[in-house]
Amino acid sequence: MMSRPMLLVFLLLVLIITSQFEWRQQLVNDIDTAPAVSQKQQQISKREEMVKEKIILSQEKNIYRLNELIRSLQQQLLQCRCNETSNGATIPFSEHVIELEREQILED
Repeated sequence: MMSRPMLLVFLLLVLIITSQFEWRQQLVNDIDTAPAVSQKQQQISKREEMVKEKIILSQEKNIYRLNELIRSLQQQLLQCRCNETSNGATIPFSEHVIELEREQILED
């Protein structure tokens, strides 16, 4: 039978060898999973960029629609103002449009 110190040394060696093997295995697994993780992050960032672009395009379309509505309402307002003027002192419609455009430029 082995002596106690020899048995302890043997167990210590087995422990060291198995721990080294497990440590190397974890390192290899980490190296293998690192590219997969970075690819997933790239895919996620690409998706986020696509979503942001879609949101921006949608907002631009909404802004365009709102500008068209504003123009339409301004024209209707001008028509109402033209109809309200009395005593033959009507201002031509084109002058009202120019006036509104000036006001809009000053507000911007």
